[in-house]
Amino acid sequence: MSRILKVSGFAGLTVQMLWGMGNVVFLMGGSLPGFWGEWVGAHAHFGVLGILAVVTGLAVEHYGTSGTRRSVVVYGYTLGQWLLPATLVAVAVSGLHQLGILEFVWGICLLAAMAVMTLEAWDGAPDDSLV
Repeated sequence: MSRILKVSGFAGLTVQMLWGMGNVVFLMGGSLPGFWGEWVGAHAHFGVLGILAVVTGLAVEHYGTSGTRRSVVVYGYTLGQWLLPATLVAVAVSGLHQLGILEFVWGICLLAAMAVMTLEAWDGAPDDSLV
């Protein structure tokens, strides 16, 4: 399952880099859409989520995380990584600011994943077979 996190992280970084290239194209063309200034910052945050997905995927294997903890980390983080920025885009495109409450839901998924990994780091020694 940690493969899901690593693939999600690298895919997220690929999207983030394409997003960055879009920033360059708009800047070179001199015609920035009105919402673009808001999305430039989101581009960097999405990149951080991608990097953290890769690192978390490696940490899951390093600590030998299993069972419910592993499921919470892998699926909670992956959902949060993709649906948090997707919600921001949906709100910007649709103008339905009520959708913004979902950002808290996806944030809780990310928070739960990091809290579980905190417990993993606290509770156990790394799996020596991976060192």
